[in-house]
Amino acid sequence: MDTLYVKIISPNKTIYEGPAVAVSSQNSQGNFDILPQHANFLTMTKNSPIIIHTIDKKQLEFKIPLSIIYNLGNRVSIYTDIVPEGPLASNY
Repeated sequence: MDTLYVKIISPNKTIYEGPAVAVSSQNSQGNFDILPQHANFLTMTKNSPIIIHTIDKKQLEFKIPLSIIYNLGNRVSIYTDIVPEGPLASNY
């Protein structure tokens, strides 16, 4: 199975790092999904949840007010300077 390697990075720490089968969110053009073998991709999200679909079929949702998402060669880097909100926020 092809997978992505996803990393959410803030200036202070790495918020999330691990394999995934997809990353979903919404930008100014609408909803999008990044899947393995996706074309190179760069976008900004604002007030849209970022959902990481893990290889064990879980969905991790990060509510990040502003981010830049960059995909290159099955590596998805999500850059933010804001700590996310939600159930996983206590891990940061």
